[in-house]
Order: sequence, then C-alpha cells, then structure tokens
Amino acid sequence: MARPAIADLRKLTDGELTEQIDGVRRELFNLRFQQATRRLEQPHLFKLARIKLAQLQTVQAERKRSTVTS
Repeated sequence: MARPAIADLRKLTDGELTEQIDGVRRELFNLRFQQATRRLEQPHLFKLARIKLAQLQTVQAERKRSTVTS
C-alpha cells in the first residue's frame, strides 16, 4: 500500500473522503485484532494506515475550516 499524494486526496469528494476514512479505521481495527491474536505478519502496515488516516483527516479539516471562514 503506497502512500497517496496529498494532492490526490484533495481531489476526492466529501463522500469519498468520509468513505476512505471509515475504511482506514476498519483496517486499523483489523490490524489491531490480528496483532492481539498474534496473526499479524506485516506490522509495517500500522504505520502506513496511520499516515493515510492522518492525511485524510487533514484534508477533511482543511475543508471544514475553509467553509467556516467563507
């Protein structure tokens, strides 16, 4: 899973952005579950998922800030 460019994430619609955030949160839950049951084979996926979630939330926050100030 390669990190998406922040410019690509800014092109997403609000609905797509929300869907991706939900998907990454589900992915993190599944990774934590795999870790707890000792079935996690790729621990580096935690870092990638957290970075992607942070990027998505940043874009979402930017949009909320821009609508409030406008």
